[in-house]
Amino acid sequence: MSEPKRPTPEPSRPHMPGYDILDADSGRGLLPWSWATERMSNARNYWISTTRPNGQPHVMAVWGIWLDEAFYFSTGRDSRKARNLATNPRCVVCPERADEAVILEGVAEEVTDPTLLGRFKDVYYTKYQWDIDTSQGGIYAVRPSVAFGFIENSDDFPGSATRWRFRDD
Repeated sequence: MSEPKRPTPEPSRPHMPGYDILDADSGRGLLPWSWATERMSNARNYWISTTRPNGQPHVMAVWGIWLDEAFYFSTGRDSRKARNLATNPRCVVCPERADEAVILEGVAEEVTDPTLLGRFKDVYYTKYQWDIDTSQGGIYAVRPSVAFGFIENSDDFPGSATRWRFRDD
């Protein structure tokens, strides 16, 4: 069974002092959520940032997929990422390109539903040609609570920077 579809997030301008960010109706305007999901779907590599129990940040590159409005990735249960997430499941995920940046803040949850794990495995194989063993666990879903999008190489950076806030109805 798939996860229920989340409502489309509400776009607005991020607060970025010193960048002369324009109001939501000026410049290019707010980026559509589909712009961000396309980048999350099409990236090959991602960065995930977690926090160690002592508060020190930890960033690592991972492979992953965008499925059902969430980012899914795997990591060994004894990895630093998994140990960090067991203590504090809040994390940040970014696809590889910073010139068309997407930054997702959310909470990681370990996936245990066999049907969802099967879907993850199929999509992961299609993307990476890797037959991942989901029976070992360590598959996580990160559902964003807030996301940001920026187009660096645009003459209209101040008029395209977007923040999306998610609400679960």
